[in-house]
Amino acid sequence: MKKYLAEFFGTMFLVLLACGSAVLAGPSIGGLGIGLCFGLVLVCLCYAIGNISGCHVNPAVSFGMLISGKMSVKDFTGYVIAQLAGAAVGGALLFWLSNCGIDFNFGGVTGSNNLATNVLQPGATAGMALIAEVLLTMFFVFIVLSATDEKHGFGNFAGLAIGLALGLVNIVGIPVDNCSVNPARSFGPALFSPDAWGDFWIMVVGPLAGAALAVVLYRLAVRSRAEKA
Repeated sequence: MKKYLAEFFGTMFLVLLACGSAVLAGPSIGGLGIGLCFGLVLVCLCYAIGNISGCHVNPAVSFGMLISGKMSVKDFTGYVIAQLAGAAVGGALLFWLSNCGIDFNFGGVTGSNNLATNVLQPGATAGMALIAEVLLTMFFVFIVLSATDEKHGFGNFAGLAIGLALGLVNIVGIPVDNCSVNPARSFGPALFSPDAWGDFWIMVVGPLAGAALAVVLYRLAVRSRAEKA
């Protein structure tokens, strides 16, 4: 139960704080700042709950762990439920905060709904967003799998590598679709932004496909090296 609670609260804070950086401070920090906020929040969470649940806070990461044999179906199901529930609460808190009467200087990076939802940005197409989500998630989940590898991982520095990876993919992906690479991160804000559901399928299919490709790359690049050693 502790690991499920850790995933719940971790995902809640990821949505509240990381998405909140776009909602409440987007104009002042821009895409670069928002990307760094996503990365820094994840670094903090990795060191806070990593030893409890592994700090997935992302169904795509959990899916990668499942198909790589590092996670059971039971735990995968529990993790995803906890992540979606945490994202929903984080989205609700962000919705309340952004509508509590304070005159925030909302930016244009989140779309008309102001909740940092994952929607296609001007000039982007569904195909472009899908490819971006696949490739960026593939990179991110590959870093997670490799950094936490039992024999060839980064040890105490794994959280730093994982957080930096999330920051990097957000910096690249925000101009396309506000960057998901995490179905739960997309789910929470979308609950309070009906306009986001039209593009939501991209934020599920892309990350899950990217996670599957990351497992293939991980087995080729890391596991094959471990077997040779």
